[in-house]
Amino acid sequence: MKSLRIMALAGAFLIAGTPLQAQDLYPVTFQLKWVNQGQFAGYLVAKDKGFYEDEGLNVTINPGGPDIAPEQVIAGGGADVITTWMAAGLAARERGVPLVNIAQPFATTALEFVCSQESGIQSSADFPGKTLGVWFSGNEYPFYAWMAKLDLPTDGSPEGVEVLRQAFSADPLLQGQADCISVMRYNEYKQVLDAGIPPESLTLFNYADEGVGMLEDGLYVLEDRLNDAAFVDAMAAFVVASMRGWEYARDNPEEAAQIVLNNDMSGALMLDSQTYQVIEAAALVGNSPALDIDAYEQTVATLLSAVSAENPAITVEPEGAYSSVVTDKIE
Repeated sequence: MKSLRIMALAGAFLIAGTPLQAQDLYPVTFQLKWVNQGQFAGYLVAKDKGFYEDEGLNVTINPGGPDIAPEQVIAGGGADVITTWMAAGLAARERGVPLVNIAQPFATTALEFVCSQESGIQSSADFPGKTLGVWFSGNEYPFYAWMAKLDLPTDGSPEGVEVLRQAFSADPLLQGQADCISVMRYNEYKQVLDAGIPPESLTLFNYADEGVGMLEDGLYVLEDRLNDAAFVDAMAAFVVASMRGWEYARDNPEEAAQIVLNNDMSGALMLDSQTYQVIEAAALVGNSPALDIDAYEQTVATLLSAVSAENPAITVEPEGAYSSVVTDKIE
């Protein structure tokens, strides 16, 4: 990850050698996709270390949760910018919420598929007749696109696979209820390892490697806000500070994990698991926050080909769903 800086900004968010007073800072409300955890360490670090203030911003970070949809929050005026998966962003756009991707810090996917040694699965050719744990609520699209690509029915027939609606934990694999389960590389996969299962005994599939990758945590704003030059400058400053936060988290994972714990509203997070999560999440961040168009097109293709999904994310090719106007200001 390389250092970034803002090119000339209209509105002068940065005043060389002049500390900005709180009332001079541009206010930004940022809505997370989920609760405060290592997945969002770069943003929490940027807030804690004063990186946003360095860029002339007063940033409020609102955690998400199971009953919070960032797309609805921003549509209702509760946030200026959100982080969400592209599937959710594109689905919201098709349904009338004019979300636009302005930056893509997570360049690769962390959603993976892990199979137990007992399953006997070594490749996707071994899937027929197996029970596969799948997350829904928008996480099922790459799975169904993958099954369609493999020409495997998902109806539980002997020539196809049985789909188990999986909760957001590794329990179905650990308890022998499924041969394979969905995991996030920075979260549930660690739960499997913590259960004492050696990684060499597992078969791990990455959706991107299977040609059905789907971009995850990106930054989204409402389309009409991009007509405001001051807002665009603020978002460029926000992206720069956030990437600086991710760089710091990558280089100082235990300190970053402690910052996450300091922002943990549940009191349930542990330092070792969050340090692991910070390391894995930071590894997903690319050298540039600019959206990779090839990865965008693969995401769109994945969503359009997820024909077995009960609630398709999108039904037509999206238009105007991303803009480089923010990242063009960053070098």
